[in-house]
Amino acid sequence: MVDTRDIDREGDQGGEAGGSRTDAAGAKPDLAAVRAQIDGIDREIQALIAERALFARQVGRAKGRLAAAIDYYRPEREAQVLRRVVDRNQGPLSDAVLVRLFREIMSACLAQQEPLKVGYLGPEGTFSQQAMQKHFGHSAHGLPLASVEEVFEEVASGAADFGVVPVENSSQGTIQSTLDMFLTSPLMICGEVELRVHQYLMSRTGRIEDIERIYSHGLSLAQCKHWLRQHLPLAERLPVASNAEGARRARNADDAAAIAGETAGQVYGLKVVAGPIEDRNDNTTRFLVLGRAAFPPSGHDRTSLLVSIRDQPGALYRILEPLARHGISMDRIESRPAHGALWQYAFFIEVGGHADESPLKDALAEIDAFAGEVRVLGSYPVAVP
Repeated sequence: MVDTRDIDREGDQGGEAGGSRTDAAGAKPDLAAVRAQIDGIDREIQALIAERALFARQVGRAKGRLAAAIDYYRPEREAQVLRRVVDRNQGPLSDAVLVRLFREIMSACLAQQEPLKVGYLGPEGTFSQQAMQKHFGHSAHGLPLASVEEVFEEVASGAADFGVVPVENSSQGTIQSTLDMFLTSPLMICGEVELRVHQYLMSRTGRIEDIERIYSHGLSLAQCKHWLRQHLPLAERLPVASNAEGARRARNADDAAAIAGETAGQVYGLKVVAGPIEDRNDNTTRFLVLGRAAFPPSGHDRTSLLVSIRDQPGALYRILEPLARHGISMDRIESRPAHGALWQYAFFIEVGGHADESPLKDALAEIDAFAGEVRVLGSYPVAVP
């Protein structure tokens, strides 16, 4: 959630700083006058947000009588708005701060119709929840679910409008269980989220000498293995379904601890023992946004493909060659065992561009002639930094 105290503090600090500096004529600004200017700007900001919300209602009326909030949501439009925010930014606030502020404004305006229902890997306090809120804002209604499979199922059934699931980590690679779901699921990928992940060791007592066992998701344990080997080599490491589940278990005993984000510690009443403890300082997890429909191009898109190839010499080359010839960058390729055929494999391929636009559209037409099957899992906006 955007902390308005931070906004007030930044605004007031701006006034304090202005009060301590001298202007070009050497006169010291009056603190009360500077604060009055800030108050006036705040009123203008509030009035403009209200005006934006009214125009958002008009957009809804212009679209006609639609069934639910999902009918009003357009990820490509939101991505375009946020990119313009970044392009316009000349400081002093960072791009990340302004993107977060505008995301929350758009989230609140959309929720006037009805909040989006978004499933994520729960329970409350997981990095998946943080990714969901980063992408949809805090006005969306989050649905914590027990597994990645359940997120897929709830979105496919219509119980959730969208879902957010982890797909890869910068240090530990791909989350294969997520990729495997696409082999049988009809869902589309309609967005991506990149979340900088900080891992904390937390316990009920807050004392490292009490810790005999550590609960966390297996990937988080792997992200911190060197730190654990150095500081807690004898502690038992117990993988669980999510970091938040690890925090929930750790709150029940003085000799237990959890590795999770600070949010999970706050939710389950744990004290920070140490952190961040991840082995790499660029530790980032990428999440996919799941939906039931495809969306138009945003101008800076990525496409995920699921390709099965015929068993013949040079088959993989014939799939990749059109991409190179059309100048399309390939971000990733991975193979997974195909369902229903022994020793047959499907390839997950991520490329730049949107499937409805050339040159990718032209390359896909050529690939389709050689492949056993080409399925576009989704074309979606590249994550806004």
